[in-house]
Amino acid sequence: MDEKFVFEIIEKIEGTKIEEVEIEKEGVKIKVKQYVGPKEVQNIFPSSSPSVEIKEYITPSQAPSAEARAKEEKNYHVIKSPLIGTFYRAPSPGAPPFVEEGDVVSKGQVLCIIEALKVMNEIESDINGKIVKILVENGQPVEYGQELFYIEPM
Repeated sequence: MDEKFVFEIIEKIEGTKIEEVEIEKEGVKIKVKQYVGPKEVQNIFPSSSPSVEIKEYITPSQAPSAEARAKEEKNYHVIKSPLIGTFYRAPSPGAPPFVEEGDVVSKGQVLCIIEALKVMNEIESDINGKIVKILVENGQPVEYGQELFYIEPM
């Protein structure tokens, strides 16, 4: 597979809604990924090309969920990630989590830690209420603006 072919594939998917393309040609397999957000995938390749496989991956934060529908119905307050990093529920391994589902929290109370660039950032509640749902697993990477907690205001 020559370099020109690879660059042609990259140029074809730039600006489209395609997230990932895997191609195997002449015994060489390449995978091209691009972030496109929670949108539908466009197939720019002819359907007669059996060696091209196009996949769409939807993360749990992109897919509408039962919790998202419940949040809209009940008007829960949403705590979102203010930065990109790794989500931690406890201050250290083996320590109890800051909060559990069902806990009542106060404004300013630490809910979790997000590690970014080796800095531990405490994420605090900006409202008094009850934790209805914790949306992220311990140790999971989070994106800016990703929903972390649903809180029922009190």
